[in-house]
Amino acid sequence: MEKNELLKILDNVSEEEKTSTFTKESRILIIDGLNLFFRNFAVINLVNESGTHIGGLSGFLRSLGFLIKNIKPTSVYVVFDGAGGATSRQNLIPEYKTNRNINRITNWEIFDNLEEEDQAKVDQITRLIHYLRCLPLQVLLLDKVEADDIIAYISNKFSESPDSQTFIVSADKDFIQLVKPNLIVYRPMEKRYYFPKDVKNKFNVLPENFIIYKTLLGDASDKISGVKGLGEKGIHKKFPELSTIPISMDDLFEICENKIKDHVVYSRIIHEWDRLEKNYMVMDLQNPLLSNKEKQLLTESTKQDTKLTLKMDEFQKLYREDGLNHAIRDVPSWLRETFKVLNSF
Repeated sequence: MEKNELLKILDNVSEEEKTSTFTKESRILIIDGLNLFFRNFAVINLVNESGTHIGGLSGFLRSLGFLIKNIKPTSVYVVFDGAGGATSRQNLIPEYKTNRNINRITNWEIFDNLEEEDQAKVDQITRLIHYLRCLPLQVLLLDKVEADDIIAYISNKFSESPDSQTFIVSADKDFIQLVKPNLIVYRPMEKRYYFPKDVKNKFNVLPENFIIYKTLLGDASDKISGVKGLGEKGIHKKFPELSTIPISMDDLFEICENKIKDHVVYSRIIHEWDRLEKNYMVMDLQNPLLSNKEKQLLTESTKQDTKLTLKMDEFQKLYREDGLNHAIRDVPSWLRETFKVLNSF
C-alpha cells in the first residue's frame, strides 16, 4: 500500500476519534520483537561512550516510536520467541531453521568474533525487555513457542471483531497469509503495508492462497524445500487458480491429479505429497502450533482489563545507565508524546 493511501485511512480514523469512543481493541499493533531487533542490530553501528554496541537496543526503541506515531494504535504487543520455540516444527521438519547464519558475523567493524557478537545480542535483548516493561504495552512470550504462533493466534482473535483493526509488523512473509481487510501486515524492509489488494498486486495470489503458494515454493530461509522445477513465474502458469479462487490442499491434489500427464511438476507434487503436507503444517498460521493450555494463557494475557502505566523515571534511569545519550532526542518529551495515547486507556 502506498504511503498516501495509508495516510487517507489514518485521516479517516482521526475524524472517527472526534465522534466515537475508542477502546484498547480499536487499533492493535503487534510487533515481531526479535525480527525488528535483529534488523536494527544489523544496520545500526552505534556504540556508547564506553565502546559498547547499542545499535539493536537504540534502533528498536526508535523504530517502536516510529511505528506508534504512524499507526496510532490503542494497544501494543511486542512478541518474542520462547526458549526452544522451534522444537515443534523441527519435529515435523528436522532441518527447520537449522544452522541459520551460524558462521556469519553481522558487523566485522564492531565485533572480533561470532561469540562476542552473539553475547551482545543476548545482552541487548535482555535489556530491551527491561525497557519495554516500563512502557504501557505488553510483552508476550511462552517457552517452547515461536513468536509466529503467538502473533498469529492473537491477531486472528482480535480481527474477529469487525470494529477492530490489527497491524502485524514483521519482515516474515508467512504473516501475509493472515491478511484481510482489518488485519494488515507491515514489512519494515519494504516500508510497505499489505492489505488484501496489495498481496494480490505483489504476489498475484489471494491472501488466503498464500500458504499454498509458500507450500509449493518452500522457504529457503527456514530450510523448507519447495517443488523442483516450480519457480515464482512458473507457479502462476501451473496454478492460475491461486489468483482467482480460494483453494485448499485437497483442491491442490485434485488439480494435480487431473493434470498429471500435462507436466512433470504435477506428478512430483503427487509423489511428494506427504512432504508438502508437512510444509503446509509448518507454515500454516491459521492453525498455529499451540496447545489448548497455551491458547488459554494467551487469551488471559490479552484481556483488555489491565491498566498499563508509563514508568518514565525507570525508563530514563535505564537510558542513562546504558549510555544511549542522543539515541533519542529529548527522552521525556518522546515518552510523553509517543505513549500518552496508550497510557489513556
